[in-house]
Amino acid sequence: MIVEFDPDLTFECVDDCTWCCQHGVLLYDQDLIELAAHANLSETTTQFRGEPFVTREEKDRDEHVAEDGHACAFLREDGLCSLHLEDDWKPTRCSVFPLGVWREDGDLHVDIRDSAHDHCEGLNVSERRVVENLESFLPELLWELENPDSDREL
Repeated sequence: MIVEFDPDLTFECVDDCTWCCQHGVLLYDQDLIELAAHANLSETTTQFRGEPFVTREEKDRDEHVAEDGHACAFLREDGLCSLHLEDDWKPTRCSVFPLGVWREDGDLHVDIRDSAHDHCEGLNVSERRVVENLESFLPELLWELENPDSDREL
């Protein structure tokens, strides 16, 4: 693995941010299998450019939503994820955030997503160094994928 970000970078989710939950969540094959154990796939997933994503739905509120008023189907009114909170599980892409992951010349590359630098409030606000916690950010599933690119959006 090739780490392309500052080794001193820290990350910790902060309350009420939910920026990453406002965009489509790409689902890898294993995520679909896991999600089927927690939700009805026909109601909570959609296809975009031939790939499965968690459905973004219109939310009847002003906070925790994107400019179009939509957010992840699993984002609750209080800004928490029902999958993570109630089922102690989250899709791979959610675990990876704020990292960008891709394969180049056979090597897995890891960097901070460009959009995270602009929008993520959890960068450099804690003592949790990303490089020391890569195993919690990068599920084994990513290592096995031919194209783990985590920057694809709905």
